Amino acid sequence: MKWMKNVQELKLKEMRCNVCGKKLKIEHGILKEDVFTAEKEWGYFSRKDLQIHTFNVCEKCYNKMVSNFVIPVDVSMKREVM
Repeated sequence: MKWMKNVQELKLKEMRCNVCGKKLKIEHGILKEDVFTAEKEWGYFSRKDLQIHTFNVCEKCYNKMVSNFVIPVDVSMKREVM
């Protein structure tokens, strides 16, 4: 079936932390550890007009990165997960 092939193509094969290069754990196409993913669409008045930048950061590198912030990250808790 054609749609089955498309579903299989969507399965995640490999993901790495852009900071340290660590290969993140994936089983059966599913990411088995959390990762911080950022995407920035640069607009005018920058030197990156109309570029889209994306990157992934593992939890260890994220913790190291935010520990250097002058203004701390705003943290809130979810009350339920759907």
